[in-house]
Amino acid sequence: MWGFFVVGLGIFLLYPILVSMNFLFLFGKSPSLEELENPKVEQPSEVYTADGVLMGRYFRENRSPVPLNQMSPWLTKALIATEDVRYYDHSGIDPTAIARAVVGVVRGGSGGGSTITQQLAKNLYRTRREENTGGLGHIPVLNTIISKTKEWLTSVELERRYTKEEILRLYLNTVDYGSSSFGIKVAAKTFFSTSPDSLQPEQAAMLIGAVNAPTAYNARFHPEAAMRRRNLVLTRMGQAGFLTGAQVQEYQARPLGLRYQVEKHVDGPENYFRGAISQQVAAWCKENGYDMYRDGLKIYTTLDSRMQTYAEEAVHERMKTLQRQFDNFWRNRGQNPWVDEKGNEIPDFIETQIKRTEQYKELAERYKGRPELLEEALHRKRKIAVFTWKGDGVDSLNLSLLDSLAYYKHFLHAGMMTMDPFTGHIKAWVGGLDYKFFQYDHVKQGKRQAGSTFKPFVYLTALDNGYTPCDRIRDQRVTINYVENGQPMEWQPDNVTREYTGINMTLRHAMARSVNSVTAQLTEKVGWDNVVKYAHKVGIRSNLLAVPSIGLGSGGDVSVYEMVNAYSTFVNQGFRPEPMLITRIEDQNGNVIKQFDPQQQRVLPTETAWLMVYMLRGGMEEPGGTSQALWDYELWKKNNQIGGKTGTTSNYSDGWYMGITKDLVTGVWVGGEDRSIHFQGSQQGEGGRMALPIFGKYMEKVYRDPDLGITMGPFPQPTVKISKKYNCISEAEPRRRRVEAVDTIVVDNLLENLNNGTMAVPDSL
Repeated sequence: MWGFFVVGLGIFLLYPILVSMNFLFLFGKSPSLEELENPKVEQPSEVYTADGVLMGRYFRENRSPVPLNQMSPWLTKALIATEDVRYYDHSGIDPTAIARAVVGVVRGGSGGGSTITQQLAKNLYRTRREENTGGLGHIPVLNTIISKTKEWLTSVELERRYTKEEILRLYLNTVDYGSSSFGIKVAAKTFFSTSPDSLQPEQAAMLIGAVNAPTAYNARFHPEAAMRRRNLVLTRMGQAGFLTGAQVQEYQARPLGLRYQVEKHVDGPENYFRGAISQQVAAWCKENGYDMYRDGLKIYTTLDSRMQTYAEEAVHERMKTLQRQFDNFWRNRGQNPWVDEKGNEIPDFIETQIKRTEQYKELAERYKGRPELLEEALHRKRKIAVFTWKGDGVDSLNLSLLDSLAYYKHFLHAGMMTMDPFTGHIKAWVGGLDYKFFQYDHVKQGKRQAGSTFKPFVYLTALDNGYTPCDRIRDQRVTINYVENGQPMEWQPDNVTREYTGINMTLRHAMARSVNSVTAQLTEKVGWDNVVKYAHKVGIRSNLLAVPSIGLGSGGDVSVYEMVNAYSTFVNQGFRPEPMLITRIEDQNGNVIKQFDPQQQRVLPTETAWLMVYMLRGGMEEPGGTSQALWDYELWKKNNQIGGKTGTTSNYSDGWYMGITKDLVTGVWVGGEDRSIHFQGSQQGEGGRMALPIFGKYMEKVYRDPDLGITMGPFPQPTVKISKKYNCISEAEPRRRRVEAVDTIVVDNLLENLNNGTMAVPDSL
């Protein structure tokens, strides 16, 4: 008998040691000394603009720790009164509370008895997680005893290393208050739209009451339960002497007074560039052992909040007007905007398009073999929030799935990006009209034919292979003969007006006026395969087809992102910059753990790059240049120079403008979601009328902000000797006034040739 007693006593005394050391892996891991002294609390990672504006946060547990002196004293009083009234009298374990809990369990009631320190230990170190469970932890009852033992041991260690106030601070900054609000700062904002130091007694009581059961006592979803729990906490605050009886009654009589604003896992304004940022950071974190949603990183981007705002404003201002014109255009014709090559409305267009959506696929699977139910579901109307250009941008309409798809197909879309060509820093990124409703990004994700904005790559190929801006090619009807797959083919490119001046044009004048016939002849001379090579060299990553019409943009689809990168190579003296969105990443203590430096590679001679800038200036300086609508904007002080190129694709499906200044390169695309959705004529549908005004409005706003440091002025003089002749007389003297210009496009005769079997062009044409 005595032997059993001695053995039992030995086990009792050794048990805490065995648990703490995880003897034979039976008890599971306990917090290490380092973890106790430097607890790893999950914190959101924050994203900042280049000018220091917080753009948003990434988190699983939305938490922003604050010092105790920035919290309302009512929080600690409510916490102590409710969870641990003898908090200042124990050292992590409260024997009285444990005894009371044991008696409660014996009598068939609930347990309890955990101190604030024990609860902190459980929350902070996840002592009951699967990865912290040993071999004995899977045995019922025994697993609870082992978990409690770990909490007691950890609590004692916490009390040895931290003051009572530090433990309260850790607790209030880590617990879950409901609605994914971890920590008191986020909880105060979520439920009351205030800060922790401004919480009133009844507000503090409600939040502290919720930590016991954050879901059951969530005031947003269970207000009656939350009210009862809050009033119980107020009663206990009175019992503990923190409130008088009259105060308890006063605060209990007050309503919950919620000002609820829950934060998502990505907090902040919804923007298109966030996906690109998170993708890059997540990849880096995976390679380097960090967690973007947990480690409290500070991510500094290249974006400028002011330029981003100006870009968004310019897009919205222009697209609102353009959409009204678009709606009126098709309303006056009495048809929907989805049309075939002849301008006739495509029958059953919406019925065909709906079958490509995930919603349709889910419904088709649900009602498999029951077509009448599927049809009913597609036509069933319900109230939904939709995007609108009216009022605050949101409307509520009674629409079916088919109605909703048709509603959104009527919209024109836009993508815009601005980059510093010397550093590669992306300064503004507008992927669409409104991310909440249109999450497809038209900057990098979306790719479309570039139309005439692709022509500069033909002229680049020529200039880098012996041609000069002053060389001449006659504007005349030509036939391009070539061989494809062993078969002789021919192509007769048309100017958009189907007229030819007969002028022996300089290359600069021809590019400025976007003349198809000259571009096609030059493409034949330099080789369309070489045009592909040069386009890839300066920044186009997409696959391109080496076809005779590549200079007119029919060689493949490209993104705004690529086009901005490529045009930046011209401004950056022949160095292709790598586009950058992130400059550095810091840990939660402000230490720089990754610095991203600008990357660039020389791909063109300096002379060729300077000549390309000179060629692009022709859009403004040459008579009839397609950029001359920019004279209508306040951009022409201090001898300012702007280069650019308009672009329009077949049937006016896409409108582009690529603009360069001495400081920035900007790309703009405008078009329908589908290529069959577009204007019918150049008066509304060409790039100079759809996309160019966005660039003009944007640059006006940028130049008006002196804090940006983006100033008007000419492009720099060449840094090397220009050996090629470039200053040549055009067909008429340059005039600084608006000259109507037509942006030539890939026109119908390409399709006619395709139908006749005389030329192969990509399907995307």
